[in-house]
Amino acid sequence: METSQPMNGAESLVKTLLASGVDTCFANPGTSEMHFVAALDRIPGMRCVLGLFEGVVTGAADGYARMAGKPAATLLHCGPGLANGLANLHNARRAQTPVVNIIGDQATYHRPLDAPLTADTEGWARPVSVWTRTATGAGSVGADAAAAVQAACAAPGGVASLILPSDVCWDEGGKVAAPLPVLPVPTVSPDAIQQAARVLRSGQPTLVVLAGSALREGALADAHRIAAATGARLITPMSNARVSRGRGRLAVDRIPYSGDVARDKLGEIRHVILVGAPAPVTFFAYPGKSPRPYPEDALLHVLARPEEDLAEALARLADELGAARVALPPTQHAAPTEIARGAVTSEAVAKTLTALLPEQAIVVEESVSFGRAFYPGTVHAAPHDWLQLTGGAIGEGLPLATGAAIAAPDRRVVALQADGSGMYTLQSLWTMAREKLDVTVVLLANRKYAILLGELAGVGASPGKTALDMLDIGNPDLNWVQLANGMGVEGARAHDMETFADLFRMANQRKGPFLIELVI
Repeated sequence: METSQPMNGAESLVKTLLASGVDTCFANPGTSEMHFVAALDRIPGMRCVLGLFEGVVTGAADGYARMAGKPAATLLHCGPGLANGLANLHNARRAQTPVVNIIGDQATYHRPLDAPLTADTEGWARPVSVWTRTATGAGSVGADAAAAVQAACAAPGGVASLILPSDVCWDEGGKVAAPLPVLPVPTVSPDAIQQAARVLRSGQPTLVVLAGSALREGALADAHRIAAATGARLITPMSNARVSRGRGRLAVDRIPYSGDVARDKLGEIRHVILVGAPAPVTFFAYPGKSPRPYPEDALLHVLARPEEDLAEALARLADELGAARVALPPTQHAAPTEIARGAVTSEAVAKTLTALLPEQAIVVEESVSFGRAFYPGTVHAAPHDWLQLTGGAIGEGLPLATGAAIAAPDRRVVALQADGSGMYTLQSLWTMAREKLDVTVVLLANRKYAILLGELAGVGASPGKTALDMLDIGNPDLNWVQLANGMGVEGARAHDMETFADLFRMANQRKGPFLIELVI
């Protein structure tokens, strides 16, 4: 798709993105990106969402694509702006999320002069990206943008980083590029299907690890066919980009965070079959302990790699095994209505979430230590999608919720957010208010980095007052209701389960964002 109308590089970028189906941009621009910003005024069709910190921008783009099934663009200011957003680009890389990551840069002739913002922008972008390119002229920007969209959307998905020196944006000569075709998703070989079938027929204890698109409703149904026919156990990594779950859907367990707990749980496993998942590993190393959450002598087998068609592989394997369809357990058809009362505990919150979660909600979980009961305890909640930060870089929960709400405006988003990690990207609340997003934030206020208290013991450290003070964020206490109000979000505090249930019910029935500070 070419046009003879004169345009600059920035205009060709916007038009090419729109032609390629990218119509949402999360932005925190600076001087180098002003011609892109100006082009957005002249060219209709792009929804622009401002984030007050680049970590909000990149995390929101991650959440958006997980729910929309297509990439958003980001707009970041030079190398330092990229650096501010790297943590959530790391999470997006681990989630295999398609993101078109646009980064401004010094003009090509200005860069050799080593101005203050000059950095190795491409070098910083490359480790979190599946594709990285620096545009060299206005005439190539459109083609570069089309290639970036294609790369981001190639299975299993990833961050495509396009670096734009400011002069290639303001120079004339821009050309709109035609969208490039989506690359076909490879299917697994017959040998992989037959090898997995042989393992499953052996009768030896086998673990099937599901990740990525294998955690969507149809693929999970085929995985349960396989498990029912062979006695294999199904499990997912601890953190997943998106899981379809709730009443009317077949459940799947997660590998526990604790390596000791996981090894106890999986101690008899002799074979591990990977479906879009890497070989499971514990989050951290601990002195004298295995880095694997399953027996070291278990044999690994790959049914499907992340870039292959996982759902098709599971369906073919189920058919190879002659596996029948699996009916839902009888308990899955009843709608729980009883809320928890009294003191705030992880189990009590899970019970109330099960009773009150709206139909087709999107749950974003960054509950860290307190939320141990949330995932297993909500298996009978209304049908919903469950999103987590996947790369371990905390501070993505609120941005994920922001992006998911923009991608799915007809669904309520419930963010289960720990207080310590919430402070990393507090600015997300402002974007929620500005965009009038239907997000209920359940802010879990224990006023400490509780997960690290356990880690001290896990690595065999002997803490004293100095160490413990560094894990305490209660001196002074954060006032999340006031913080939310300052960002334009209404909020209220709950100290018991009855108050929490009342606030949660009310928040989900109103328009716009609301924050509940749940003191735990």
